[in-house]
Amino acid sequence: MMTDKKKEKAKETEEHVEEVTKEACECETCECESDALKAEIEKLKEQLEESKNAYYKAFADTENTKRRLQNEFEKSNKYKLQDCGIEILPVLDNLERALAIPCETEELKNYGKGFEMIYSQLVEILKKQGIEQIDCLNKEFDANFHHAIMQEAKEGVESGIVIEVLQKGYMLKDRILRPALVKVSE
Repeated sequence: MMTDKKKEKAKETEEHVEEVTKEACECETCECESDALKAEIEKLKEQLEESKNAYYKAFADTENTKRRLQNEFEKSNKYKLQDCGIEILPVLDNLERALAIPCETEELKNYGKGFEMIYSQLVEILKKQGIEQIDCLNKEFDANFHHAIMQEAKEGVESGIVIEVLQKGYMLKDRILRPALVKVSE
């Protein structure tokens, strides 16, 4: 328990602290320091807000860049065979022309079978990689897939129908590698 002297001393100390606090608060320098501190706090709050905004912008930019690079990688991976496919198509065309030549001797027939096997393997490899022929014979002309070289009137066929394929067209997945060269009915 506190003795009376200690109580008195504590009361005197409290009174003294109150007086000093009142005097300090009334002092102009205290008000100036308080205003300066408030201004400093406001300045720091503004800097914090600017830093947060800069962080969020940098984070969003990073995420957008990451997403864009991922999309580019997927697209690049999906169409990686485009250039190779375009270069192989003339070889495929030449094999088809060679196979169209009639073989009269037994020796030429054997060569023809060899070319057929090579052609079949090449077509199968291209299919596995997503390169497929555009089916267009007896279909309606579509400028997205066909390139009309000629027009010809043909009885029994309505206008705008592909009546002959002069050069086959090919697609790589959902992209056109080469449009088909066709003859269209008038």
